[in-house]
Amino acid sequence: WRFLWLLVDSLSLPGCGVQEIQPIISGYARIVNGEEAVPGSWPWQVSLQTNSWHFCGGSLVSERWVVTAAHCGVTTSNVVVLGEHDRSSSKENVQKLAIQQVFTHPQYNSNTINNDIALIKLATAAELGSTVALVCLAATGEQYRSGQLCVTTGWGKTRYNALSTPSKLQQTALPLLTNEECKNYWSSNILDSMICAGAAGSSSCMGDSGGPLVCQEDGVWRLVGVVSWGSSRCATTSPGVYARVSLLRAWVNGIMANN
Repeated sequence: WRFLWLLVDSLSLPGCGVQEIQPIISGYARIVNGEEAVPGSWPWQVSLQTNSWHFCGGSLVSERWVVTAAHCGVTTSNVVVLGEHDRSSSKENVQKLAIQQVFTHPQYNSNTINNDIALIKLATAAELGSTVALVCLAATGEQYRSGQLCVTTGWGKTRYNALSTPSKLQQTALPLLTNEECKNYWSSNILDSMICAGAAGSSSCMGDSGGPLVCQEDGVWRLVGVVSWGSSRCATTSPGVYARVSLLRAWVNGIMANN
């Protein structure tokens, strides 16, 4: 009976992409001119830190794995912080986990920023709860429609020339663009391994790198993009560019399965 109860209990555990604490998203807030997220409402958001200094974001996709951007240059001496909202607060129940191994996409190109994705294997498993949860990965070959509203989150700068990054997690809703539309802004710099969002009054900025671009379908949030690059002035009139998870999913699956 006890085994049966455990089995039933495990079946009722929430899966990926569904959070206990619901976000409140007002149409077009900005990470540049940001809107603070509801604490705990993006429980897969991680902060990558070195000596307690936040330098990139990431997304928790399993108890032992975090997706981030290759250009973040994560090493095993960095720390993954889970369950954080206000980086200036010492009262939050955060998990600071060591990194066992970093896998960078073998075709990552720092000049073209092609295949800008990396996987972090945690030295110990994350403890899941209301403020630490998993995001689902976009399926291989998943298609998106132009104008679909998605959300990106991070502690990146709220002005390109700001001296510091915000202490509280910021969020913004952004419309997706097709790569053809995105080439109107960025021409041949846009490659198949990228997906664009924004150009509608809000933008990701420095420090958001590696963090999530998530889209919700049937009540489930999926990791569609990884914050990669964009306007050097974080201009809200040009789209941000993200690593396209649906194209890179096969590589992600292979790394996670074999390690």
